[in-house]
Amino acid sequence: MDDLNKLIENAISWALKNRERADYPFKCLAFVEDAYELGNRMVVLGGDCATESARMYAPLQAGAPGRGGFAFYRAEGPLFGHWKDWGHVGLALGDGLVIHSWNRIRTDAYLSVQTLAAPPGWTQPTYIGWASPEAFLAGSLG
Repeated sequence: MDDLNKLIENAISWALKNRERADYPFKCLAFVEDAYELGNRMVVLGGDCATESARMYAPLQAGAPGRGGFAFYRAEGPLFGHWKDWGHVGLALGDGLVIHSWNRIRTDAYLSVQTLAAPPGWTQPTYIGWASPEAFLAGSLG
């Protein structure tokens, strides 16, 4: 197994071990970054929210996210006294599935995330594409 595959598998393993946790509400980016960081003892450099990270890793790829990738969504709502597109992000497990923080850590089909009941005052998430691990780990890979 090469180094990138090992990082991906460690991140996914950490994420799956933390399924059902309810302490990541409105912290979807923290959850997917923690999967890589805590699963691999590394640092992932991203934005302050999912939307900022999606912009950093642009252009996003279309279609089903590849295993280990970050699946990004547009999601607008009020947070910290501000209304904006904070976005949403999940970690791709492969076969069209993502693990992500919603009301709890859960697994859904990447397009089904768009049908989840949004928090009060929020828009439904809309899938905008995905970033490969090579994109968001660029500063961490040797």
